Amino acid sequence: MDKHLKNRLDQLALKYNVSSFADNDPVQFPKRFTDQKDVEIAGLITSVISWGKREMILRNANRILDRMNCAPYDFIMNREWTTMKDSDTNLHRTFFERDLYQISKSLYDFYKTENSLEVLFGSSVIDGLTELSALMQSRHIASPAGKSPCKRTNLFLRWMVRNDGIVDTGIWKNTDPSGLIIPLDVHVGRMSRNIWTDIPASDNLKTALAITDKLRQLRPEDPCVYDFALFGLGVEGMK
Repeated sequence: MDKHLKNRLDQLALKYNVSSFADNDPVQFPKRFTDQKDVEIAGLITSVISWGKREMILRNANRILDRMNCAPYDFIMNREWTTMKDSDTNLHRTFFERDLYQISKSLYDFYKTENSLEVLFGSSVIDGLTELSALMQSRHIASPAGKSPCKRTNLFLRWMVRNDGIVDTGIWKNTDPSGLIIPLDVHVGRMSRNIWTDIPASDNLKTALAITDKLRQLRPEDPCVYDFALFGLGVEGMK
């Protein structure tokens, strides 16, 4: 283990894994709620639109939650989404009301018999990602079966599972943070390749797992805490 590298990443994680981080991050939306189902739904839908400029993500996530009357679970179970089935109203980039309809319908069917999306992840993160994608039947929720790094869903999992009481909600108590996969985006890939020369060039599932393995060597119990460190590297680099 490179002690200098670990010390640097630990310092950056401490610097950026602070409560104020949420003020300008999409994690603020699931953190608005206390009921687990509201947290899950707000987190899932916010993660689904978490691509593009941060200002746009925050604006549109807020708009979608307003559309859900700031009561996501009630919106789902009261079937207030039924009028959106064929709607071309744009909510975020290529995400339309008809996409929210599909996710809402899937969540409605799920919550009729289950209490938490966490039940999908009882076996492994990879299996859970596959099950969640199949359940949602949405083009916006990728499956690892197609070699996707599932960046947005892994971001959702980080929000639900990491339980250090700082940024992420930690509302899921039966899923071990040690099994999480780093949410791989262009930024994380670039920073990781600057650190490790053997990271694959393509941003796919193999790459996400390779980076996570590197991070797990530094902190086996919580590899995704270094998501904050990699973010910090980018910020420090820009400075």
